[in-house]
Amino acid sequence: MPTTTTHQRPPRTARLLRRTLRGLPPRRYRVGHHPALPVPAADGARLLTDHYLPLGDGEFPTVLLRSPYGRGFPWAPLYGLALAEQGFHVLIQSCRGTGGSGGEAALWRHERADGLATVEWLREQPWFDGRLGTIGPSYLGYTQWALAADPPPELRAMVVQNGIHDPHAFFHSGGVLNLENALVAAVGLANFDRGPGTLLRASARLQRNLRRATRGLPLRDAYPAATGGRLAALDGALDHPDPADPYWAGSDLGPVAERHAIPTALVTGWSDVCLGQTLRQWERLRAAGCAGSLLIGPWTHTSTLGPGLPEVFRESLAWLRAHLCDDPSGLRAQPVRVSLDGGWRELADWPGGGTGLRWYLADGRLVTERPTPAGPVTVRIDPADPAPPAGGPLLSQQAGPRRNNRREARPDVLTFSTGPLTEPVELLGPVAVDLLVTAGHTDLFTRLCDVDPRGRSVNVCDGVLRLAPTGGRPAAVTVELDHTAHRFAAGHRLRLQLGGAPHPRYARNPGTGEPDATATTLSATELTVHQPSSVRALGSGRTS
Repeated sequence: MPTTTTHQRPPRTARLLRRTLRGLPPRRYRVGHHPALPVPAADGARLLTDHYLPLGDGEFPTVLLRSPYGRGFPWAPLYGLALAEQGFHVLIQSCRGTGGSGGEAALWRHERADGLATVEWLREQPWFDGRLGTIGPSYLGYTQWALAADPPPELRAMVVQNGIHDPHAFFHSGGVLNLENALVAAVGLANFDRGPGTLLRASARLQRNLRRATRGLPLRDAYPAATGGRLAALDGALDHPDPADPYWAGSDLGPVAERHAIPTALVTGWSDVCLGQTLRQWERLRAAGCAGSLLIGPWTHTSTLGPGLPEVFRESLAWLRAHLCDDPSGLRAQPVRVSLDGGWRELADWPGGGTGLRWYLADGRLVTERPTPAGPVTVRIDPADPAPPAGGPLLSQQAGPRRNNRREARPDVLTFSTGPLTEPVELLGPVAVDLLVTAGHTDLFTRLCDVDPRGRSVNVCDGVLRLAPTGGRPAAVTVELDHTAHRFAAGHRLRLQLGGAPHPRYARNPGTGEPDATATTLSATELTVHQPSSVRALGSGRTS
């Protein structure tokens, strides 16, 4: 199917928004636009696709984005214009059932076949020269992994920014529903392709009604008060918490990276909701011997393409040029670059090396020598009065590092702190907490914080785990926290928080054993922490 030989100017809104993007390289080409091209899927559904093209002589490689969030803001200025200006054909395609594309929207179920059908269409275009790359954040990362599951020979490079490969793991952490993030994501999926105005109104309605929607019982009947109706993505996550449920069959594309050979650049942030998935992708790529790069900045899921855009665009463009244009001049010497202490550290791999560090829990303290066993400590966790969140990997404006002192002052949050450090301590990798606990039906939230000499406590990384009742007997559990690259300065202290899962970041565990989605009663439970328990990490420096 040939495309039209004439072109239009890009949409005025996209051109105006492109002018607001600072820190990008100078324009090399003027840009033309072919809007809403009907690309046929294998079953005949028409997938609407916008084509941005550099206006100049010669052949140019192609970059593909497949999105359920429409083809306008922010993709048109961020990718359509910005990449076409640098000498790439750019295709922004609406996934089936979204943005005017035909077929029925069904998350993750058609991305592989629809991506391959798009490449089939590309092969018929006179301007396509056989060089193809992919790029994009969040679910646009998922559509890239779907295409890579059976990669066409033209696919030569991928740039996965804050991307997911496992939908279940996006909605659930440690057996607990990521409630607030699930609500924000589901509202975005339902409204993003309807235009910025509709999305803003839907987001405002969610925030106005968030408390009522997340505290009502049962949760499945309460949440539509904040969303204006039922949302298929959220209902799926609520109704199918078990990753082995047939609902999720075939959705996890993580194994694709285990046999991957397409040069792939990964981008994420220390407060990104997709940090864990990105690092699992990196681990699998390295094991497969695949060429790759990893960039982790001081960003959240949304700020990666906001304040982080100049850095992210520069690295993404260098990767595409290296593998689509045979121009490696922009690549860095080391494959890993992470933000640390206000600057950047380049590394040969991630985790970043160092030795194993361990601190033991002892009467409110963190100590480096294994202490004499002390008596257990118990807190009461009441789902009717849950501890609030304080920063972390959220999709809201409250994401990132935040002061935690008010949270730590609650009686249902235990804290354990080192003394002031005599010299800096750097952590470069995973953090885990090994605990001996007695518990009923509850969720255990663990968080590592940095406490400055004035006593200000700021979150560094955290993790959550749903606990099964231990029958009154102590049980050993391990809570995996997010990876981090963090420097605790001399005079600062490390602090560990233990307590119930913050709400509404996580769905409340009703304490009764009932499913979160349909529970109608709440019951307080007790959590007891015994010795020996400890925190372990990779890093360097004197820890006492």
